[in-house]
Amino acid sequence: MVLLLCGDIHQNPGPVDYQDRVMNALQSAVPIYGVKTPRIHTQGSSVGKRDDLQIYLPVVLSNSSALDPLHNFIRNIRQWLSQNFLHLNEGKTEYILFTPDSPNSSPSFGPLTPPFAPAVRNLGVIFDSGMIFGKQISAVVKASFYQLRLLSKVKPFLSRVDLEKAVHAFISSRLDYCNALYTRLNQSLLNRLQLVQNAAARLLSDTSKRSHISLVLRSLHWLPVRFRVEFKILMFVFKAINGLAPVYLAELVVVYQPARTLRSSEHTALVMPKFNYKKFGGRSFAVLGPKLWNALPEQLRNNTELCVFKSQLKTHLFRQAFDT
Repeated sequence: MVLLLCGDIHQNPGPVDYQDRVMNALQSAVPIYGVKTPRIHTQGSSVGKRDDLQIYLPVVLSNSSALDPLHNFIRNIRQWLSQNFLHLNEGKTEYILFTPDSPNSSPSFGPLTPPFAPAVRNLGVIFDSGMIFGKQISAVVKASFYQLRLLSKVKPFLSRVDLEKAVHAFISSRLDYCNALYTRLNQSLLNRLQLVQNAAARLLSDTSKRSHISLVLRSLHWLPVRFRVEFKILMFVFKAINGLAPVYLAELVVVYQPARTLRSSEHTALVMPKFNYKKFGGRSFAVLGPKLWNALPEQLRNNTELCVFKSQLKTHLFRQAFDT
């Protein structure tokens, strides 16, 4: 199981001349000036962005003192923040517990156990304890349809080009934001996102609800939601192979090296790692990325130019979506 702690670090009231406190963690990842990151020993790991701190801690069901590292971490964090004139915002500190699907997956850690939230927001994405992303999908659908209603009111005053830009800015951006997390989700959830894209396509093309939507999406050259997810993952894989991705992604992708030189060794193939958990393991980037990559045509996998690969990948997925 994995325990995730999300919280905010706020500076004590006072004049700030060297940074804009209005910008949040989504807009900037600038570290706090004048202080050093705390070096605290723990069994987990931590990630910090500006005034936001996250702690990831694996816990064992049978261990009654599993949360001791977490309590020690928080105590040391408070002490470090106090020494640097900072304050941990307790009201915005949330705890979530990710557990496997088993009858004994709801452990009790004693009276010091923090209240676990059913879902927490992480960089704009709502994570739930079951990694179902139902609340995240609902939030995206609600916000998207609200924007579509507003766009329908201003549509008479916009040209076709400007309306398309507005649709991409307010709708497509929401569908694509962190959509690599939507891999292997329940099809009913993906269908809800597809309804949003269908509505946006009808608004842009002046198509009635009775018209078949596939022809509309094809005329707009829009990839359906499921293929947009695959497109995002494959772009990450390409960048990881060609040294364009961060180290934490690149190290998850291993190029297959045969023991002896074969004709097939000229084509880039990736190692498929083994995984234990059927529900979650197959959704990880380290597993799904190589699986999707190895299924691509050899000519597409051999590309080394980003723009060429991106164009050919979209054409390949477009044919899969509408020509099959």
